[in-house]
Amino acid sequence: MSETRSIPLLGDIPLEYGQRIEHSVDGGFVPLRIAGLDGELQQRLSRRGHRIRICGYLVGDEAASQLETLQNAGLAGEELTFASDITTALDLQKVVITSFRAVEVAGVPGRFSYDISIVESPPLPPPAQLEAFGGLDDFGLGDLGFDTDILGDIADLAGDIAGAIDDALGVLDALSGLSDLDVGGMFDPLQDPINKVSQVASKFGDAISGLTKAFS
Repeated sequence: MSETRSIPLLGDIPLEYGQRIEHSVDGGFVPLRIAGLDGELQQRLSRRGHRIRICGYLVGDEAASQLETLQNAGLAGEELTFASDITTALDLQKVVITSFRAVEVAGVPGRFSYDISIVESPPLPPPAQLEAFGGLDDFGLGDLGFDTDILGDIADLAGDIAGAIDDALGVLDALSGLSDLDVGGMFDPLQDPINKVSQVASKFGDAISGLTKAFS
C-alpha cells in the first residue's frame, strides 16, 4: 500500500514534483564573554525568520505555464502562503520569495528544474499611538510611585514664575524709561545692562509660558 504524498503549495501554485525541501532558522543568540566564566553566555535577542529552500521539477505540457507563474510570483515580491509537511509544526503565516532560479536542459523538452528560496514575513506590530507622556500612562505610573497630581502643582508654580517675570520686565521697562530722561546722562551706564537683562528675562518668560501650557 503506497503512502499518500502531500503536495507543497506556494500561494495557489502546487509544486507537484518538488524533490527537496529544506528548513532552517537562526535562534538569534548573541555570544557574550563574561570575566571569570569559561565559555560564553548566550543571550537571545530575537529569532530570525524561518527560511525554506525548495528544489524540484516542472514537467509536462503545462511546465512552461507553471514556470511563468513561478517567475511572476518571484518578480512580484508579494506575500504568499506556504504549506508543506516540513512546516506543519511552524506558525508560518506568510512568506516572500527571496530568490528564484530555473534551469532548462537541451534535449529534454517540457522539463525545467527550479530552486526557490522563501523566508517568513511576519505581520507588523500595531502602530504606536500618540498619547500623554508617550503612552507611559498605559504602564501604570501610579503603581510605579509616580504621582500625576504633582503635575497640577508644577503648572501652578510655572504660572507664578511667569507672573514674577512679567513684574520684573515691568520694572526693567521703568528703568529703561528713566534712562531716557534729560538728567545729564546719569542713567546712561544702566542702559546696556538693562537691555541685556530684559532680553534674557523675555526669553526665560517665553520658556516658562511654554512650560505652563505643557502642564496645563
